[in-house]
Amino acid sequence: MDKKALTETDIRTKFITPAIAGEGGSKWNLLTQVLEERYFTKGRVIVRGKTTTRGEAKKADYILYYKLNIPLAVIEAKDNNHAVGAGMQQALEYAEILDLPFAHSSNGDAFLDHDRTGTGSMVEREIPLDQFPTPEELWRRYRAAEGYTAAQETVTTQDYYEDGSAKSSTRSTA
Repeated sequence: MDKKALTETDIRTKFITPAIAGEGGSKWNLLTQVLEERYFTKGRVIVRGKTTTRGEAKKADYILYYKLNIPLAVIEAKDNNHAVGAGMQQALEYAEILDLPFAHSSNGDAFLDHDRTGTGSMVEREIPLDQFPTPEELWRRYRAAEGYTAAQETVTTQDYYEDGSAKSSTRSTA
């Protein structure tokens, strides 16, 4: 198979998603910890006189969660005609907007891992597909960067109440 002939979607499906999930699904749970092709902005509102339009919405290829409501990383995928790090600038922009500690880029050959916490021994490193970090590894790195005590970690990782409706509550106490 010639990777250069594959589209970005093919690269994600055949190489990146399996690397994230790990062998036999041993790393990231694709149902609960991984969002793929997710819009996270609606686009800038552009006003011209009395008319308004929206700019282009931003969409991440992957957003990875340690637990529900605890996002940790974003991954930007590119086809194999690009270098491994070709999507890093975009991944860093998205990580900054979403306030995520880790940004990754991949072309299906490897991952470029960027640690935005500034506390790791290396800010950026290339890692093979089969060595993509587990949720526990990224959480450990983030927890160390934040200096969480055991009590703070307990509170931070406490499960949120979820009623299953996917609606947010804005109740008034009046």
